Amino acid sequence: MKKFKVGIQLYSIREAMKKDMDAALKAVKEMGYDYVEFAGYFDKSAEEIKAILDKYGLEAISVHQTIDLFEKDGKKAVDYLKTLGVKYCAFPHFNIDEFYNNWDETIERFKNVSKLLREGGIQLMYHNHDSEFQKINGEYILDKLYSSIPNDMLMPQFDTCWIHYAGENPAEYIQKYNGKIEVLHLKDFVCEKLGGGPVYALIDESGKEIKKSSREENGFKFVPVGSGIQDFPAILKAAEAAGVAYVIVEQDASVDRDPLDAAKMSREYLKTLDL
Repeated sequence: MKKFKVGIQLYSIREAMKKDMDAALKAVKEMGYDYVEFAGYFDKSAEEIKAILDKYGLEAISVHQTIDLFEKDGKKAVDYLKTLGVKYCAFPHFNIDEFYNNWDETIERFKNVSKLLREGGIQLMYHNHDSEFQKINGEYILDKLYSSIPNDMLMPQFDTCWIHYAGENPAEYIQKYNGKIEVLHLKDFVCEKLGGGPVYALIDESGKEIKKSSREENGFKFVPVGSGIQDFPAILKAAEAAGVAYVIVEQDASVDRDPLDAAKMSREYLKTLDL
């Protein structure tokens, strides 16, 4: 198997990052993570963060940053990322109603921020949830988004958990975007009933609207990579064929153990796959 570059989305250990960023970054390096993806900077300057990263031999490969910051701060926001040394910036979420109600304006907003980032040498990505597997005119919002913006302006950063939860096969979905993905999120979960996409009809046989069950009602829970229902050997095989360079571990919440322990479990599992 390809030797992917393995990183962690620091949102997974956000409380530790907030309490003591230096100690948290030291811990993830000791676990075997060489790359990190930021989701918040906890009032530290880019220079302060870069010094900690350099201290432990970590590389900030990417960040999650909402679109509004770039629309508000422009080049100043890009310069912060340039100081960190990141190659990629992903929108971590977007109001799904904007896709439905203001499609053309939304596409232009994405393109404008992409151009701004590209001037700083940074590639824009989009990080999906399950909501983007709703449809507009019979097409998934996610697919429509990527067909509306060139790949060099907007790359997928597929979240394998939400693809699966939405009712799609993550490995097959990665294959569909062969050559267009460079950074992939590895996220595991358990679930009694998958909760979105084609798994649910919006109306029953009588035409009555069906309310989707909540994630809690579906028995959904985040777990460390390798301890849930995801088929990671298949996902990683597809990722290798698709040209993915970086795999990023993410666990949105850890209810059974300390998030740092969960992060270590995920890394240890990937080591069993020679990563």
